[in-house]
Amino acid sequence: MDYSKFFSNALDRLHDERRYRVFADLERIAGRFPYATWHSPKGPRNVVIWCSNDYLGIGQHPKVVGAMVETATRVGTGAGGTRNIAGNHHPLVQLEQELADLHGKPAALVFTSGYVSNQTGISTLAKLIPNCLILSDALNHNSMIEGIRQSGCERIVFRHNDVAHLEELLRAADPDRPKLIACESLYSMDGDVAPLAKICDLAERYGAMTYVDEVHAVGMYGPRGGGIAEREGVMHRIDVLEGTLAKAFGCLGGYIAGNSDIIDAVRSYAPGFIFTTSLPPAICSAATAAIRHLKSSTWERERHQERAARTKASLIAAGLPVMVSSTHIVPLFVGNPERCKQASDMLLHDHGIYIQPINYPTVAKGMERLRITPSPYHDDALVDQLAEALLQVWERLDLPLQAKSMAAE
Repeated sequence: MDYSKFFSNALDRLHDERRYRVFADLERIAGRFPYATWHSPKGPRNVVIWCSNDYLGIGQHPKVVGAMVETATRVGTGAGGTRNIAGNHHPLVQLEQELADLHGKPAALVFTSGYVSNQTGISTLAKLIPNCLILSDALNHNSMIEGIRQSGCERIVFRHNDVAHLEELLRAADPDRPKLIACESLYSMDGDVAPLAKICDLAERYGAMTYVDEVHAVGMYGPRGGGIAEREGVMHRIDVLEGTLAKAFGCLGGYIAGNSDIIDAVRSYAPGFIFTTSLPPAICSAATAAIRHLKSSTWERERHQERAARTKASLIAAGLPVMVSSTHIVPLFVGNPERCKQASDMLLHDHGIYIQPINYPTVAKGMERLRITPSPYHDDALVDQLAEALLQVWERLDLPLQAKSMAAE
């Protein structure tokens, strides 16, 4: 039997649907972000990154880099194995204490990625709750969906950010049945924000637990970077907060924070925690340095919001189809997978601008887009260059302007 044909056929389907993904060979330059070196087929070229999830450019901050280098020099590179084998190395203990403090919770637990923290965190929590009913927002991230699926619990999907629909489902459920509401605080493709206070109201009224993914908000919002829940004053009302160290904190890893029993139960039962090597000490020290810095420094958050607003204003003024967003996410509607990839390629090859296309299954078919994420380091000249380059690309591809913005909204 020719097994390779199964895989080649699967790849052919992606090519036919114009959603085969190609990754650029990039090398970021510390101290010069958002500039990077693109190792193109014709040799190295300088490019400007406009779609990084290192939203604040904190991955290049001297405090963060210094903490990583100092720890690696002092204790080496690896963690030595799982925590069950190698124990808790001290930088990991410090990191979890810092995260618990960030979210005003008694405890936190670090995983190897934000994806794993959702996947194994949700599935473990739900399995430990007899006959748990999970109510999941329609636009939850794949990691949350996988965690819910692996829990084996009954799941009901409520319409995105629709608290009336959520209440309807809660009211219809057995009042004595355990319930878990799972949502994100900030949805990264559209840039919209969940009505967390209203969701907490419903959870309290109908006796449900709450699990909120803050990966695109931690470090970015709130007086100390605790996320949308901190900004809205509802952190203390949410049972489990999940976040990442790989976006605004510029490192790697994911985590959950909550009361001590919840965190200890996940630590004790979660296969995705028990059977995997823990984060290396150097990464933990770097993440701790990033969190500590952003707890006290507001410059990055304030400058970042100003830059995002400036970018949106410039693109809208140019007539480009900016999808409405109240946050730092700047989605630019395309609506066709092939054109989206072509636009991305033209920006990179012709203008030295890197923006990865966002196609299905990340977004629904027909909602393909370029997802732009300004940083505090994108100055006015770079914003103007971006607007001009996009206009040229839109003209060459004969893509519609402005009217699509309202349709996408």
